[in-house]
Amino acid sequence: MKKYIFALLVASAAIYTQPASAQDEAYEMTVSGVKVIVQPTKNEIVEIQTVIRGGVQNYPVTKIGIESLAMTALTECGTDKHDKNSFKNALDKVSAQVYGYASKNYAVIRMNCLKGDFDAVWPLYVEAMTEPKFDATEFDRIKKVAISRLKSEQSQPDAAIDKFADSIAFRGRDYAKDPSGSVPSLTKLGPQETKAYYESVFTKSHLLIVVVSNLDRATIESKVKGMLSGVKQGAPFTFKKDFFRVYKNSFNAESRDLATNYVEGVSSGPQPGTTDFDAFSVAMRIFANRHFLDVRTNNGLSYAPQAWFSTGSTSVARFSVSTTQPDKYIAVFDKLVDKIKTQGFDADEVANMKVTYLTGFYYKNETNSAQASSMVANEVLFNNWKRSLTMVNDIKKLSVADINNAFRKYIGNMIWVYQGDTKKVTPTMFINGTLKKGDNPVSH
Repeated sequence: MKKYIFALLVASAAIYTQPASAQDEAYEMTVSGVKVIVQPTKNEIVEIQTVIRGGVQNYPVTKIGIESLAMTALTECGTDKHDKNSFKNALDKVSAQVYGYASKNYAVIRMNCLKGDFDAVWPLYVEAMTEPKFDATEFDRIKKVAISRLKSEQSQPDAAIDKFADSIAFRGRDYAKDPSGSVPSLTKLGPQETKAYYESVFTKSHLLIVVVSNLDRATIESKVKGMLSGVKQGAPFTFKKDFFRVYKNSFNAESRDLATNYVEGVSSGPQPGTTDFDAFSVAMRIFANRHFLDVRTNNGLSYAPQAWFSTGSTSVARFSVSTTQPDKYIAVFDKLVDKIKTQGFDADEVANMKVTYLTGFYYKNETNSAQASSMVANEVLFNNWKRSLTMVNDIKKLSVADINNAFRKYIGNMIWVYQGDTKKVTPTMFINGTLKKGDNPVSH
């Protein structure tokens, strides 16, 4: 269930919901040409996320991993005023956090501290972003750690099948790029090249800043203005969205010596901001429940079958199992999809999922960090941070027909990938389907 739970968290981050009472309080302003979104709170925690939009759109495939290394280097390689240890010690004194990370859609440099420590932590946060040192010795250390992590992931079947699916489904697209890089690409990267890359994207044209705290507007505006004073405007930047459509079924296999076999499928999904997005999000959660019930409970084909809506500049539906009987799995999968397309989801399961969906939003949105992440995702992906405030009502308005139509519209042809014993799988069953044969080897 690990991947499924993670996927729910990622998807939810894009559509978290704020309490209704916060709607009149949240606001945006432009400071030195950069949008700043502010969610006032009543607690004493200050959460600030500075976002570099673009993600994998910002670098060529030959440089994958460069943004991830740059984000790590900001706090692990020291600044012009502090070496790595003194920088970390200053944060540890007040139990504050400053760090960066990269994803396929954007990078985030995050700061979290108590309001009473804000004046001590803010200068460190600004240093990390505007005066990073990229010390060669420390850079070599973090690069070795990143390479070691990649090698470890290559031996983990769950991670390997995901990366294999990306490489096949998104071939020729930006989304084929792995933000964490590859061993060959990371090996070639040096501190000065990575620093130059960081400086090329840490520009006003790429930036977005989200603040969740009870700091007053004048303080926020003053601090941000000071931070941006030495930041270049940069070339105009537009975040690109790429619709994904599979025109025919395909099957790609890699022979690997594994205890079981891994199967993953990729199909279409609506882009953020389209009318089908919310309905499809709910549909995929209902399907995930049915998929789990049919594959594991009813047929015992996999310990942790998963289905999720992977959202981003390229949004897709994904399905994954580890199984000793891949042919029986695809028969169950085909029959389940056909049944839903023919009969649809029923009113009770739609109503129950909407309640579960929204309850989860409220529960997960209790922290300042979650609220900031919600606004970041909605602003970058939807160009509408206010969506994080209106999502409850949007979900409530969805009808059973909306959800059924969205599922029927996007779930169709599939790109299937397989890793394991290639003698145990029949590719034509994945390419041609199992229902056309007039029989089904798995009974329900």
